[in-house]
Amino acid sequence: MRVRLALAGLLGAAALAGCADGDTEPAIPSATQPTDSTPDAPASTPSDPTSSPAGDGTPRVAGTVASGLAVPWGVAFLEDGTALVTERDSRRVLSVDPEGDVAEVGEVTEAVPEGEGGLLGVAVDPAGDGRDVYLYATTAEDNRVLRSELVDGRLGEAEVVLDGIPKGFIHDGGRLVFGPDGHLYVSTGETGETELAQDPDSLAGKILRITTDGEPAPGNPDPGSPVWSLGHRNVQGLAFDDEGRLWASEFGDSTYDEINLIEPGANYGWPVVEGPGGGDDYVDPLVTWPTSAASPSGMAYADGHLWVGALRGERLWRVPVRGDRLGEPTAFLEGDYGRVRTVATTPDGDLWVTTSNRDGRGTPADEDDRILRVIPSA
Repeated sequence: MRVRLALAGLLGAAALAGCADGDTEPAIPSATQPTDSTPDAPASTPSDPTSSPAGDGTPRVAGTVASGLAVPWGVAFLEDGTALVTERDSRRVLSVDPEGDVAEVGEVTEAVPEGEGGLLGVAVDPAGDGRDVYLYATTAEDNRVLRSELVDGRLGEAEVVLDGIPKGFIHDGGRLVFGPDGHLYVSTGETGETELAQDPDSLAGKILRITTDGEPAPGNPDPGSPVWSLGHRNVQGLAFDDEGRLWASEFGDSTYDEINLIEPGANYGWPVVEGPGGGDDYVDPLVTWPTSAASPSGMAYADGHLWVGALRGERLWRVPVRGDRLGEPTAFLEGDYGRVRTVATTPDGDLWVTTSNRDGRGTPADEDDRILRVIPSA
């Protein structure tokens, strides 16, 4: 595993710095308002995002798939194009088919919604027949990964796969994705206790890699630990590209939001460093934004790009993938639909994009929250 640095003085200073990401602050300025308190990214930032473009290749919104939802958080597709969608605060799991028909398939009663926690990510085991559904839930005791079986359109009783993930009023992580290796990748937040991100024995502030039964996956940096990478503040986006590389979007504090290329055992620096400049001990992000432009949550890969939903930034970011590097980000839908929570790639290569305007921080429109269908290249 990369350097496990824990400098008490630096950690203490970072803890006192507070939280300024767009999914933590009670009052969030819109992307068009002045943000004098948010420093601009310096010239050394790996990538300087550009504004909304026009011309060939511009994605377009093909319509609303579903509306009137309550903080849709996780989206996972079945083979027939129907998606399972979690609602953070209601604890419901919905099925939404491509025609927009919505039905409740279950409720995760173990979930205890509070702050940024509740019923969060969802993933379907691709090695099965679409019956094994994995869920990330904040309970009264902790955050945990649950497994339920989908039979005849209903979810059965959930069983615990992995528990003991620290919970907090903020920074609970919560994204689930299966990798091409068949193992489950889990993002966790540091719960506002910044020092946990650098503690290799804590499951907070990490990306975890586990088997479908919740054991540390073979090939992990520490064979007895589910930890795949550490030094994360709050990762809410995970996506594999078509070459099997894992990318993560991460909330910054007051200066930088990030996209990182995730490598096993690597340390991504929080809270000792935010953004680039960590030197040999930490891995620098490949893209950063000012926090006013992003607060990145869900992320998907499609059409040779990463697509990132921005909460505070209220837009959809497109980032070209060029091997193990990233091109210039481009913004779309800026201010059109409010806060963007989750982006998921459909089986036919389109995008489903969810809004998050009923989460206590947005300004809901009549149709909110909704799922939009976006065609990546018009």
